[in-house]
Amino acid sequence: MDWTRGKTIGRGSFATVSAALVHRTGEVFAVKSVEYSKSELLQREDKILSSIKCPHIVSYKGCDVTNENGKNMYNLFMEYVSGGAVSDVIQKSLLDEFTIKSYMRSIILGLEYLHLEGLVHCDIKGSNILIGLDGAKIADLGCAKWINEGKEMPISGTPLFMAPEVARGDDQGFAADIWAIGCTVIEMATGHPPWVDVIDPVSALYRIGFSGEVPEFPSFLSNEAKDFLSNCLRKDPKERMTATQLLKHPFLDSHSKQIQNLFRHNSPTSILDSDFWDSMGETESPLNLTHIGYLNSNSPIERLKRLSCPITPNWTINDDWVTIRCEQHAIATTSGSDSVWVSDDEEAEELYEGSSDELVNNYFRDINSICSISTSRRDCNSFSRRDFVRSSNVTKHEHFMLSFSTILLEL
Repeated sequence: MDWTRGKTIGRGSFATVSAALVHRTGEVFAVKSVEYSKSELLQREDKILSSIKCPHIVSYKGCDVTNENGKNMYNLFMEYVSGGAVSDVIQKSLLDEFTIKSYMRSIILGLEYLHLEGLVHCDIKGSNILIGLDGAKIADLGCAKWINEGKEMPISGTPLFMAPEVARGDDQGFAADIWAIGCTVIEMATGHPPWVDVIDPVSALYRIGFSGEVPEFPSFLSNEAKDFLSNCLRKDPKERMTATQLLKHPFLDSHSKQIQNLFRHNSPTSILDSDFWDSMGETESPLNLTHIGYLNSNSPIERLKRLSCPITPNWTINDDWVTIRCEQHAIATTSGSDSVWVSDDEEAEELYEGSSDELVNNYFRDINSICSISTSRRDCNSFSRRDFVRSSNVTKHEHFMLSFSTILLEL
């Protein structure tokens, strides 16, 4: 694959991350690079990342070796996540609790996937969480290890996010990632890592591993959030919740239900959708436009009614209407194969008055008075009857709503 390295977007303990561009397609991706002679850990990360696939983890794109400035470089290609790291985001603006819930749910879904695959991330923290258009993603598996590797792999990670058992050098299993999740919530909420008063890494490891303390919970968080933290930040790793259990905790589960509620009702695609209008009038029984007079007098639909003709319309009538374009010398398509010439408003009125549907006549006769109302309420362009002619592909109900919503927007 032919590609060009762009600007540096991150630096780790042993590698540099840059933006890059594919020549043929113009696709942007991220490339993590290190000298080939020092690439053992990066090749290990390549092996792990290429074996997994999860929407909540930065995806694998490939690898290669290049010669740059006389040096052989090992390059790991990854998905480019445009929003940057959480640690950078919170330096500009702290996250509210709803946003923390949203990001944390994605993170724990990714962590659950890793744990089910037998992988421990070992370095969960804000700088290893990237924000994309579709939510938060776990990144940087440079410290990750398979759970069955046990103590064959050395302890790794960031001291301020290490669990007590890791700080003591005892174990680094799935529960250590859960502790780091709690620390990351604190970081998201406060803008800084836990143990902010600790001066150096050695002091941090001693305090975390042997003092019996846990990080201080932000006082402004909700009770649900504090309970969530208490289930992550237990000194005994066996007492901490698993990733699967955390997903069911009210702190995250309530967020999931809030999202579901947003999509419980069909979103209207236009003002003609009946659900849009039904939601505007609050009634104890389903909305029945045939008896619209029973609606609350202050509802938007009732106000629309008062702008319409004085009689209660009968929406059950379903006679065919013709399509007319009421423009000077315009040709309008009818339901048959013929065309109708319409020269002015008078001819259009004759077409309506020729209908056997009394509702149509009443409706049309009141258009002028409605237009008068609109122009008297504020200085705006007056409506013409030609603005209210119905196309054959919409029902009279839809036409009524469209016409008077237009008026309402102008009032």
